Amino acid sequence: MIQKMPCMDFFTEYGESNLYEIQEVVGKGSYGTVASAVDTHTGEKVAIKKIKDIFEHVSEATRILREIKLLRLLPHPDIVKIKHIMLPPCRREFKDIYVVFELMETDLHHVINTNDDLTPGHHQFFLYQLLRALKYIHSANVFHRDLKPRNILANADCKLKICDFGLARASFGDAPSAVFWTDYVATRWYRAPELCGSFFSRYTPAIDIWSIGCIFAEMITGKPLFPGKNVVDQLELITDLLGTPSAEAISRIRNEKARRYLSSMRKKPRLPFSHRFPNIDPKALRLLERLIAFDPKDRPSAEQALADPYFYGLANIEDEPSTHHISKFEFDFERKTLTKHEIRELIYREQTDLGVSSTDAPGVPPWRGPDSLYVPKRS
Repeated sequence: MIQKMPCMDFFTEYGESNLYEIQEVVGKGSYGTVASAVDTHTGEKVAIKKIKDIFEHVSEATRILREIKLLRLLPHPDIVKIKHIMLPPCRREFKDIYVVFELMETDLHHVINTNDDLTPGHHQFFLYQLLRALKYIHSANVFHRDLKPRNILANADCKLKICDFGLARASFGDAPSAVFWTDYVATRWYRAPELCGSFFSRYTPAIDIWSIGCIFAEMITGKPLFPGKNVVDQLELITDLLGTPSAEAISRIRNEKARRYLSSMRKKPRLPFSHRFPNIDPKALRLLERLIAFDPKDRPSAEQALADPYFYGLANIEDEPSTHHISKFEFDFERKTLTKHEIRELIYREQTDLGVSSTDAPGVPPWRGPDSLYVPKRS
């Protein structure tokens, strides 16, 4: 039986706390605390993320502001939705924020680790949803940059939604490439090889495609594809499967140190995917090979991947929504050095604007997924 938590133990001086009845804490981390709750007016179940003392570090507050903006600007059925941000009692003094999301039952990491009977139908339907979301995200000129199973929420009906846009970035034509290399990007196991050694001077959407390929392989086998212990080990595992890159591919790398390192590696042949992944649908393997091509230019876009023969009978490219590029004016704050008070004001405006400026998720055809999943109780 769920133990209910008194509101006073979760909310701190928030006048809107009577809108929700807290059920239980379902997650804790450096980002804050997440609790499941019930909307006292509608009876709807929601998830509330509490981020405490957000303004102690302006960089962390900026990360939260970025995530809120991106989720507001990217409404899509395969991306988690912010339903509400609770307004503080005082505009200029609040320290904590409460973001109300739609409630999902678990994440893909738990699904993979607790379901040993995932079928090829599950693999196909999961990958389809992830690529459909990526097509939409990339059409806005946004890169997620930290796709991994824990950042993909899941329900027992096989519905997936991408979450955690704190490391995501919108790309603008006039932005210096240095902007893209200034902070941590992607959990190592899902990190594209060009991020392992700064092999290329600028990101492309292909970094997210690589991550999705690694996640797809993990769905199929139940184990991470490239669980490197460090960056060097990561590259060794990648080249054990894909072989050492060709001289032509190495010649396109602008980073001289990276070129020397790859050129000095022991030459390895490419391992046939059918040997590494026996008894797997050949169409699935061919698509996987495309998704995790070593050279980013050889990976398909999300839209191209959705057109792969693997999805015949499921995907209809004409019905998969895209969106317009996000305006750089939405992210002017990224170009400035903000004070604690300025970032607090921007977050307050985002709180008040959310209900006015957000739009409904674009319509997509209702797809019938495979059999339901076992969803473990959150620990």
